[in-house]
Amino acid sequence: MLPLVLASSSTYRRELLQRLRLPFTCCSPDINEQPRQDESAIQLVCRLAEEKARAVGASHTQHLVIGSDQVAVLGELILGKPHDLRRATAQLLAASGRSVTFLTGLALFNSAKDRCQVDCIPFTVHFRELDELRIRRYLEAEQPFDCAGSFKAEGLGVSLFRGTEGNDATSLIGLPLIRLVDMLLEEGISVP
Repeated sequence: MLPLVLASSSTYRRELLQRLRLPFTCCSPDINEQPRQDESAIQLVCRLAEEKARAVGASHTQHLVIGSDQVAVLGELILGKPHDLRRATAQLLAASGRSVTFLTGLALFNSAKDRCQVDCIPFTVHFRELDELRIRRYLEAEQPFDCAGSFKAEGLGVSLFRGTEGNDATSLIGLPLIRLVDMLLEEGISVP
């Protein structure tokens, strides 16, 4: 079995991958994550997931490297990580009473064979009607400024939802384990 590497510094992705009980290491990729002109959200997350996996694979030449990237889409608007209270408040106000689709790009790069599997896994969150007071209470409690869409679904953020829709809830947190298991099986890795 080729060693497994997670091309990420995300604690959320690391915690998710630990659920599969496979040994792995982490290595943070150094890539330009800026969207290209006329690039769709799906194209963006797939490209970045693959670039992350290939960037780490360049120094891990006999490995299976997992890359992942995520954006939230509200209508035609791509929501990234808010990084601060003002942007997080604006994102949640815009999402109030609406649906936001999270697109998670996933790549599994076999650096020994220069072969890469890539996919995009959608997951939709239907938000409750939110007012500024509720949003402020939530943001002060959880401070999800490093999360696309300005909430942590694995925590108190679930209180903002009226429903969810999708095949793999782990994709909402940033690493779609169901699809990853499919990819690992394609590489001959048995899980569990």
